[in-house]
Amino acid sequence: MLRKILLSFAVLLTTNLWAKKTDKIVVAGPFATVSHPMILMQNNDVLKDLGKEIEFKVWRNPDELRALALNSDVDFIAVPTNVAANLYNKGVDIKLLNVSVWGILGMLTRDKSLKKLSDFKDKEIVMPFKFDMPDIVFKEIVKAQGFDYKKDFKLKYVASPIDAMQMLIMRRVDHALLAEPATSIALRKTKSFPLKVVAPELYRSADLQKEWGEVFKIESKIPQAGIAYLGETTGKKEIIDRFMLEYKKALAWYKNNPKKSSKIIVKALPMLEEKGLADSIEYVNIDSIKSTDSQKDLEFFFDILKQSNPKLIGGKSPDSNFYYKY
Repeated sequence: MLRKILLSFAVLLTTNLWAKKTDKIVVAGPFATVSHPMILMQNNDVLKDLGKEIEFKVWRNPDELRALALNSDVDFIAVPTNVAANLYNKGVDIKLLNVSVWGILGMLTRDKSLKKLSDFKDKEIVMPFKFDMPDIVFKEIVKAQGFDYKKDFKLKYVASPIDAMQMLIMRRVDHALLAEPATSIALRKTKSFPLKVVAPELYRSADLQKEWGEVFKIESKIPQAGIAYLGETTGKKEIIDRFMLEYKKALAWYKNNPKKSSKIIVKALPMLEEKGLADSIEYVNIDSIKSTDSQKDLEFFFDILKQSNPKLIGGKSPDSNFYYKY
């Protein structure tokens, strides 16, 4: 009798343990806009019906991103598009799933008379992430405008947009190229927002996406960042497609509920500031477009980089296998 009771208890315990067991999906991204839908997905446990739990990791700079990708420590990763192409061309098993960030770069300045990038000629500009997306876009625009970025601008590089933002706030510099939400947070911290404030300390200036469109005679958007999958995708279609569906839904909720979204995201990313983050959502061009539907825009972008510095994309534009097929 005792043996039967113990056996039944063991079966019940084992059953409960298996019932509670979930597989962990590790996702990674920066503190920037591209990651925010994934944090909302984690908060809402959107894959629980599939027995999947989302764990979000922050990468703080492109070097950390590359290390995560090469060590295969993550499943889904938010990544600048040129870095994804570079990794692919170097043999990393990575597929681009979407492009979601089409415009987050702009100049922030103490001088309200400066409106375009050309107005910053001969001035010191603080720039995050040397040789990565903000730096890349800035250089390609000013080169196309006929400038020599080495001679005509005084570029001062820092490790991240947060560092550039802090230098502006502390009055150590007058001009910086920033990515949202750092721009809006800086405006909040210096009481430069909203615009009706008398004599704000900082002003929004050149929109890099607008100038990109003007100089290359295309739509004012740049395929800057998206979500990629690391590893073999065979047999993973159900989870990948579902993940991206939830990402698209989370992004839509993020845009429509900036205050509620910001409360959730700042808990996961305390280096951000809630009101500034909510402000930023109005100023970003974000839309989850499948990589295959973004291919034309990506190839145009990659071709420009290939002509300028092929190393930025691993020497060549990636072939069609780089784009995940839905």
